[in-house]
Amino acid sequence: MTTATSKGTPTGASKNTATTTAGAGSAAPAKASAERVLQRVVLPLDGDQDVLPLYVDGQLMAAPRLGAGPANPNAVQATVAAPGTAPTTDQVLGRTRFCVPIGERASFATYFNAFPASYWRRFSVVSVVRLSVKTTGSGTVVVYRSNAKGNVQRVSAVAVEAKGGPTTTTFDLPLKPFTDGGWYWFDLHAGSDDLVMEEAAWTTSPTAPISPELAAKRGSVVVTITTLNRPDYCSRLLRTLGEAVQPGGGLDGIVAEVVCTDQGTQLVSDDVEAFPDAQRLLGDKLTVIRQANLGGSGGFSRGMYEGLQRGHDYVLLLDDDVMVEPEGIARGAAFADLAKTPTIVGGHMFSMYQRTLLNAWAEGVQRWKFWWGPSGASEPNHDLGMQNLRSTPWLHRRFDVDYNGWWMCLIPTSVIRQLGLSLPIFIKWDDAEYGLRAQDAGIPTASFPGMAVWHIPWTDKDDGIDWQAYYHARNRVVAALLHSPYPRGGNVVRELLMTQLKHLLSMQYSAAELRLEALEDVFAGPQGMHEQLPTKLPHIRAVRAKYSDAVYKPEATDFPARKRKKPPRKGREAEVPKGRLAVLKTAVVGIVKQGRSVDSLAQSNPQAAVAHQDARWWMLSQYDSALVSAADGTGMAWYRRDRGRFIDLVRRSTALHERLAREWPELAATYRAALPDLVSPQAWEKTFHGTPVAAPASAQPAQPAQSAQSAPSTKQ
Repeated sequence: MTTATSKGTPTGASKNTATTTAGAGSAAPAKASAERVLQRVVLPLDGDQDVLPLYVDGQLMAAPRLGAGPANPNAVQATVAAPGTAPTTDQVLGRTRFCVPIGERASFATYFNAFPASYWRRFSVVSVVRLSVKTTGSGTVVVYRSNAKGNVQRVSAVAVEAKGGPTTTTFDLPLKPFTDGGWYWFDLHAGSDDLVMEEAAWTTSPTAPISPELAAKRGSVVVTITTLNRPDYCSRLLRTLGEAVQPGGGLDGIVAEVVCTDQGTQLVSDDVEAFPDAQRLLGDKLTVIRQANLGGSGGFSRGMYEGLQRGHDYVLLLDDDVMVEPEGIARGAAFADLAKTPTIVGGHMFSMYQRTLLNAWAEGVQRWKFWWGPSGASEPNHDLGMQNLRSTPWLHRRFDVDYNGWWMCLIPTSVIRQLGLSLPIFIKWDDAEYGLRAQDAGIPTASFPGMAVWHIPWTDKDDGIDWQAYYHARNRVVAALLHSPYPRGGNVVRELLMTQLKHLLSMQYSAAELRLEALEDVFAGPQGMHEQLPTKLPHIRAVRAKYSDAVYKPEATDFPARKRKKPPRKGREAEVPKGRLAVLKTAVVGIVKQGRSVDSLAQSNPQAAVAHQDARWWMLSQYDSALVSAADGTGMAWYRRDRGRFIDLVRRSTALHERLAREWPELAATYRAALPDLVSPQAWEKTFHGTPVAAPASAQPAQPAQSAQSAPSTKQ
């Protein structure tokens, strides 16, 4: 055995050590000792070339960022893949095996395989991490680290030789210098023959052992999935989990049960393609619960409730329309086991259609206007296939978050016992409110790198103007009443009124009407929120059906031909207003137009066709009618200006928003006093067992509705 000491020791840290052992060995020796596997190095399950950049990067070459030079010597250096050296799936030899051809290089400075040192430093009891890399062939294993600015430092390099069988190289790496951010990762350089990574893992280190109790801790996880009429997506997800819980699958001994709450009429158990495999693989670990459609908050609350009832340590919430990287579940469970205090551990969301596109890295709620958005300097919709980890400085910072979306979120049951279940608000703001509730109780949330799902992107949804407009408005107000630190909600009432005006100028009368009903229900108080869960959505759909802007048809030929009495002035359509004065002028012109009579020809024929991405208030306010495309491109609706309806909605909107501002302190006190009962397992239990379950679509003839109380669950 030979021992090398790194020359690149971080300032203020203990020395990093590297050890190479020839012959048989394991890159993850934790099973035979007190070491705990924190993160295995893995490769894609499905052999998809598009997703490979999230796991392994190609040979790298230095390229200065814009602004670097003598005048700015501290500018962060970027690195990009050299032409023709991007890895291919042919180099993937298995779940943990990867081949680097002679003379080439591969980097594991990637989303799934770099080690997020700053997050372990901030939230866990781990102070030193051990990297073990098992290889065959000759070459060099090089370890790097970064800081919060994205600056890269070489930590250690060890040469390995192709003799005596596999070689295991270990590095003990301190976490002390990662307070604000930074990662560890390693590269492989092939020498005179191919260098194959057989396996690699990041574990706790015997040089800084954790307590025996923590080393032995393996908290049990119940995965809970809420599904509504997506049997194909959901059954494939169940099958993936079933494969992962098999011996050697990565989740054996971690996931104790999978509970699927089916709230639809198209049952997941009826899917003939994937459900039989899922049922066979999961066996008695799988429970499917039939439940009335209580929305996402009802489905996820059922998952939390079942986790409490079944005595598990963690509840992992998953959406039904996702693909999951199972290794992320194992990492999240390890992170939670070793957390300094009980911590909510959230996963990131990538786009299912553009699989390297990271939709959100860190999210927060801006308290003054009470709206969600990126936290700190993090950026939404970042494509790691186009700009990798090394070349994106902001990804090296550690970001604190207010909440994590419930597309993938692991919550300790001890936290659920303390905080209760979700608010009974059907959909929207349930995850954000829960994160704020946890924060108020001193419970942190970590959006944890390397733990993720692929999800259908929000850009393909019209959730701000369809039936969900009601829930966006009501639940934003309820969350603000519960958690806003400002006496009258800060700027939230003004923001709500401005949004309402934009809808009215855009001829989106259905959304405006639903938003007013949302405020009226806020004034009605919290006492009826549970009872309203199964009944409100049918009512909302009935309200929307009365408005032409809510009726979509698939083809432009389904509508009258477009006609205009006058062409646009000087041949120019509306343009984006630039500057505050231009915005104000456009708004005034649009409001003045609402007081005029509607063009008679526009009543019988749309004046224009507007693409979804162009359908903004400053554009739509220029027309008396227009065909507007849906976000998912499947159809269009005919927006028509109605002078009388506009005046009525403005009058009612002004009155209700003035009332909200006036009564805010009293409403806030009422909702805060009611919160413990609203979210209690006992209140939710009554809702679960007292709401009729819809008959499945496959029932011939339709069967009488059953209550969840009479048949709460089915073991599959």
